[in-house]
Amino acid sequence: MNARSYAPVIGAFGLITMIFGLMMGFPLAVSFFLHDGATTAYDESILITFGVGLVLWYGARHTRRDLRTRDGFLLVSATWLILPVFAMLPLVLYLPELSLTDGYFEAASGLTTTGATVLSGLDQLPLSINLWRCFLHWIGGMGVIVLVVAILPLLGIGGRQMFSAEAPGPMKESSLTPRITETAKALWVTYAALTLACGIALWLAGMPGWEALIHAFSVMGLGGFSSWDNSIAHYDSTLIEGVIIVFACAAGLNFATHYRALHKRSLTPYREDTEVGFFAFVLIGSVCMLTAFLMTQPAPMTLPTTLRHVAFQVVSISTSLGLASTDYGTWPMFSQLWLLFLCSFVTCSGSTGGGIKMVRAIILYKQVFREITLALHPAAVRPVKLGRAVVPNTILHAVLAFGFIYMVSIIILTLLLGGSGLEMVTAFSAVIACINNTGPGMNALGPAGNYAVLTDFQTWVCAIAMIIGRLEVFTLLVVLTPTFWRK
Repeated sequence: MNARSYAPVIGAFGLITMIFGLMMGFPLAVSFFLHDGATTAYDESILITFGVGLVLWYGARHTRRDLRTRDGFLLVSATWLILPVFAMLPLVLYLPELSLTDGYFEAASGLTTTGATVLSGLDQLPLSINLWRCFLHWIGGMGVIVLVVAILPLLGIGGRQMFSAEAPGPMKESSLTPRITETAKALWVTYAALTLACGIALWLAGMPGWEALIHAFSVMGLGGFSSWDNSIAHYDSTLIEGVIIVFACAAGLNFATHYRALHKRSLTPYREDTEVGFFAFVLIGSVCMLTAFLMTQPAPMTLPTTLRHVAFQVVSISTSLGLASTDYGTWPMFSQLWLLFLCSFVTCSGSTGGGIKMVRAIILYKQVFREITLALHPAAVRPVKLGRAVVPNTILHAVLAFGFIYMVSIIILTLLLGGSGLEMVTAFSAVIACINNTGPGMNALGPAGNYAVLTDFQTWVCAIAMIIGRLEVFTLLVVLTPTFWRK
């Protein structure tokens, strides 16, 4: 591939960067309106971001062709790797003590909807800074690439390859509408409507207006940033926690299913979605099990209090939201490990959550069960099915390959953190929390701590883990293979 062949990707990335720069106008307007002292940081950030995007787009403006599959993978990978550099500008310009490493980590955590933070004293920050952090969750939740496809047909540059590389699970193979732009718009309208409903519900539950908006961005993006150091525990409100549980569950389901249900004004799409039943079963089962387990421990909380906090934490961590209603780092290690296990697979394909997604977990489970059956009855014909549809062998092989590379990524990243001096349980929990875009880990990285204790090397490992998880491993690996760069 020669340099000229990259022009469509450079032009598309320039356009994405310009649009991203314009999005900073939202917290700028809030900062200006509230006089919170961060206006200059946004002025400079918008100028730099929009200026760089304009130069890139202008330099490639004469190359007009549809993006090929190869271009789509490169553009998506470049966007998630480079966009945090621009996203961190308001943070590092307002907080000069924040290093570039920590600034990139915070911005990557926001865009990948991980919610791991290196900042403390959040309640002392200007409101617009906390708004920007959580707004990054909202932008990244459905994917900034899909946003661009939804609002602009890229001036003649095709968007399907970007959408396919960005969207998780079955959404790669099917569209809600015949045109990719209409599909992306339908998803974003559904996403925005649920975010508005979440913000209103939080406000009615007792949150102040701006904080309700900030946390609505965080909840619907399943990010986990908060405007308080002690997260949702600051409010100590069962009603607020209940609202978050409801909307976190909604964000953990396939937004295509939400769209169909709203479009048809029927609950039938939820009954037809195979993932929904497993999703509900795992959440309810885990709440019951952990509540019973914690009640057997010495000096237990009362049953209502235990049930309240277990229900919130199971939903929050399982959906990769990562908000905390209590310091569950004081719970027995089994409980903490179970929560981390749940965040690896519970969210559905087409949701804003992280992990391998429920649909892959179902396929892996059914494949294992089929192999056990075939070992006992070699002549049996037992296809793997999702609902009434038979899963093709190509999909089975892809899911098995994904599961393998997912586990290998966890092992390699954990060894890197452990080799750098981080205690192994903490290292393992950091990798699980970051690659599944969940946020809180264990020990010093638990809900009562943050990632500021890590060295620069360890911080970069965790940042890369977030991006690998957000791109579901393969998108980034494709770009890193030598075959990709051959003509």
